[in-house]
Amino acid sequence: MFKRQVKYQPERTRTFLGSPSVIRLPDGALIVSHDYFGKGCPRNHENEESLTSIYRSEDNGSSWQNITHIMNCYWSTLFVHNGSLYILGCSQQYGSIFIRRSDDGGFTWTHPQDEKTGILFRGSPFWNPPSYHCAPVAVTIHNGRIYKAFEDCDPTIWGIGFQACVISAPLDADLIDAASWTMSNKVKFSPDWMNLHPEWGEARIPGWREGNVVADPDGQLWDILTFEAAPFPHEKAARIKILDDGKRLEFDPVTGFFDFPGSKAKFTLRHDPVTGKYLSIVNNLESIELLHQMANAPSGPSTRLHMKHPYRQRNFATLTTSDDLWNWRKVKTLVQDDSGLSLEDSLRLTGFQYTDWIIDGDNLIFVVRTAHRGAQNFHDSNQVLFFVLENFRQLL
Repeated sequence: MFKRQVKYQPERTRTFLGSPSVIRLPDGALIVSHDYFGKGCPRNHENEESLTSIYRSEDNGSSWQNITHIMNCYWSTLFVHNGSLYILGCSQQYGSIFIRRSDDGGFTWTHPQDEKTGILFRGSPFWNPPSYHCAPVAVTIHNGRIYKAFEDCDPTIWGIGFQACVISAPLDADLIDAASWTMSNKVKFSPDWMNLHPEWGEARIPGWREGNVVADPDGQLWDILTFEAAPFPHEKAARIKILDDGKRLEFDPVTGFFDFPGSKAKFTLRHDPVTGKYLSIVNNLESIELLHQMANAPSGPSTRLHMKHPYRQRNFATLTTSDDLWNWRKVKTLVQDDSGLSLEDSLRLTGFQYTDWIIDGDNLIFVVRTAHRGAQNFHDSNQVLFFVLENFRQLL
């Protein structure tokens, strides 16, 4: 499998690389974006993480050039529409919803100044709701509209505060104009829903985030979200029904969860129009018995993987597929730790995570937020890696 490094960040900077996204342009060039997080990272006037970097490759990913940076651009997705390149996400960590357009292949971008130029939905100053959140997941086209999932973190507490919502616009609209866009109602996660599933056991601080808009085989749209609680070893994703052209969301807490390997970390979920299958690249829990042992070990950085959410494993990335969107199977491990660490140390120190991917002819191309060989833990990524999986349909 083809592999190249897009970016390496020295650990001494206390700056880490997040939210990679990838797209192929009509002219054949590849574009990758990522943002920065951590105590040492660049920050804006509100002392918030908010910087994104843009990279371009003219040789199918063999080499990458950092062509620009974008301030007040965070957790954002790249997509192409009507020949132009767009980036859609938040203005900062827990900010407003911003969109920008590039008409020259990513070298220059429009600047959101008001509702006519890319400020779609305004957040409030520094962690006061609305505090919008999202991830680089699919921008979905369905029945003449374009959709993207977001969350409003209210109260602005990571995990339990996320309220799911969806924004959408007509395909022929001016996507830079806020008047083109509609936001659904917001669905807040209720911890009481866990009482409907006593077979799951203890589920503290439950919550959802990082939704994907996907149409099932019958054409029904869903917002499918990462779901996590503690201590909670089960891999369950949440599904929220999208109705009335994106104006309304409905969630049934009895039927709204389904088995999804890799549901505890951000995933990008897309449909392959050639095979009709759904695909994702995930961090599933492969070493569950060791995770049980680590979760029950005495507290301390040398014995616990993560104090709040011990059931996390990101030291490899797996291609998964489904025929119907609801029943998933593992296909192939695409990336795994080759450092020689013990499995326990690898779980703590290595992460191939937050993968974004697109179908590129007969190939899958994907970018991975990577913590490897020098990273201080599995979460704090020191690299963005680019991969090409050739003839991926032969594996399905």
